Amino acid sequence: MPITKSVRNLEPYTPGEQPKLKNVIKLNTNENPYPPTPKCRAVLAAFDLDKLRKYPDPVFIELRKAIAKLNKCKIENVFVGNGSDEILALSAKAFVEDNGIIGSLNPSYSLYKTIAAIRDVKWLGVKEAGLEEAKAKANKCDLFLWTNPNAPTGEFTRPGKIAAFAKSFPGTLLIDEAYADFACDNAMRLATAPENKNTIVMRTFSKSYSLAGLRVGYAVGPVDLIEALYKIKDSYNVDAIAQAIALEAIKDQRWMKANAAKIKKTRAYLEKKLALMGWDVIPSQSNFVFARPPKGNAEEIFLSLKKDNIFVRYFKGKETGDRLRITIGTQEQIETLIKKLK
Repeated sequence: MPITKSVRNLEPYTPGEQPKLKNVIKLNTNENPYPPTPKCRAVLAAFDLDKLRKYPDPVFIELRKAIAKLNKCKIENVFVGNGSDEILALSAKAFVEDNGIIGSLNPSYSLYKTIAAIRDVKWLGVKEAGLEEAKAKANKCDLFLWTNPNAPTGEFTRPGKIAAFAKSFPGTLLIDEAYADFACDNAMRLATAPENKNTIVMRTFSKSYSLAGLRVGYAVGPVDLIEALYKIKDSYNVDAIAQAIALEAIKDQRWMKANAAKIKKTRAYLEKKLALMGWDVIPSQSNFVFARPPKGNAEEIFLSLKKDNIFVRYFKGKETGDRLRITIGTQEQIETLIKKLK
């Protein structure tokens, strides 16, 4: 058959539902409920259409300069991708041999397992609580993907613990910090330390910058690892409009941090209200909470909320099937959710 065996047998990644209905409360895909900086609108309004007949900057010089300045590193340490997902896919090609293994926490971002299947290599899931005991197992991996804060749990791991893992890990460690701006700390210093040889930290514009529809992500790490990603990326993987908007977004840290602060405040409100109703809530450092209802009937509640045009995320399975992942919306949206749950 013309289709490879690995693709024929592939269980594809399932994104969160994108309802087309109006008057929907959408709390299922960890999108930011607040708009991006108004500077993004200004970029679109003033964009020179003549630029669109030319190819965009293939190495994103201006955007990388801004990212490097923000993260106190050199431009050579920065890679920009078509969303974080492209960086993950490229990492699977650049850092994993054909008979290799990709590891990650389990449960974690379900795309990791799919990326391993697309690459036609083994995937190894490791429980964070048992990471010390599982080190021998994890050390077999060519590439280990560590989401921090984790998804779908929202749990945060102190950078010191990750640093200790990185020091003894023989492969490439990619720390996926999609939700770092909602957390109490981050691990970027592990990627920018001069002694670092094997650790990349990845960020996205989708969450805290409110640009999920733009598809821009970036990675910071040692020059040789970053150069490896450049070798295999598409020629022009991030378009001119995306580069221009992302540049203005990352310059406006005040706007991003103000939105993140509102989300963190509403997150605390939701955690408190759910706990008062008897839900088991995992303390979150992300823009969502992962909680188990008193009766464990997560799927039933998921379907009931959907009938009321309130969309949350439900993941079937032994590890996740008794909980719901609820994105932090506006304060008003979360208050409506609480009323429905009561």
